[in-house]
Amino acid sequence: MTQSTPNYVPLFNPPDDYQGPALWFVFRNGDVALMQAQAGGGMPVCTELADLGMVAESRHYLGLYDGQHCFAAELAKDSPVPATIELRGLRSIFGAVDESLAVLAGRAFQIKDWDINHRFCSRCGTPTRQRGNERARICPACRRTSYPPISPAVMVLILRGRELLLARRVGADANRFSALAGFVEPGEELEDTARREVREEVGVEIDGLRYFGSQPWPFPHSLMVAFTAQYAGGEVRPDGVEIGEAIWFDAAKLPDRPMTTSIGRRLIDTVAAKLARGEPL
Repeated sequence: MTQSTPNYVPLFNPPDDYQGPALWFVFRNGDVALMQAQAGGGMPVCTELADLGMVAESRHYLGLYDGQHCFAAELAKDSPVPATIELRGLRSIFGAVDESLAVLAGRAFQIKDWDINHRFCSRCGTPTRQRGNERARICPACRRTSYPPISPAVMVLILRGRELLLARRVGADANRFSALAGFVEPGEELEDTARREVREEVGVEIDGLRYFGSQPWPFPHSLMVAFTAQYAGGEVRPDGVEIGEAIWFDAAKLPDRPMTTSIGRRLIDTVAAKLARGEPL
């Protein structure tokens, strides 16, 4: 999955002469609004949401997408939506709409979610206000500034010759495997996280870490950073808490894998294809 949105320009404030129409990323109870197929499909496009019969509790200017203004908005929990709109889980639109739009929808979700969760200062309880020159909320009393949070995580695909070590998480589908992953702890470098997570989850050692790519993932506000690594020793022993199984698979005989829009799938498929063809990584 391509994570960048080259046709998107992030901005914080609409221009003084803004008139619309705009592209809207509208959410209610975690679901995102899409136009029904008979109404053209895709994200709503209008000057104001009231034009489509929707009322937003909050809205945030996101910038320009293909030269068009775009906003994130949150509807009231019990707010009705018109018949031309369907509400879908955010995960379900990855692969259902243009890839760059799905990525931008994830960004919009994180921004509106952060705003809702930081209406009051976590230090002194004073209502916060938006800053005009950056994506941030500031407390007028104690001056504490809050930014949209990002939780970095590391994914590691371990190689041993033509084999890939893939793991099934406890509770996952019986044949659904992926690379190992875990969140970065305070004070850790990404490489430290990779070695620690692999050791904790399956009991093996690695070396030769190589960066593969990254993916923002709005569930709720993660940034997954993917690596490949070489097996350096140890017996594979799943921890039984997070990892139920961990198996060496030949590059040409892989099990079910994560959905195609995830970096885990891209990492596994890219590396496996090169190994199967005998190409250098």
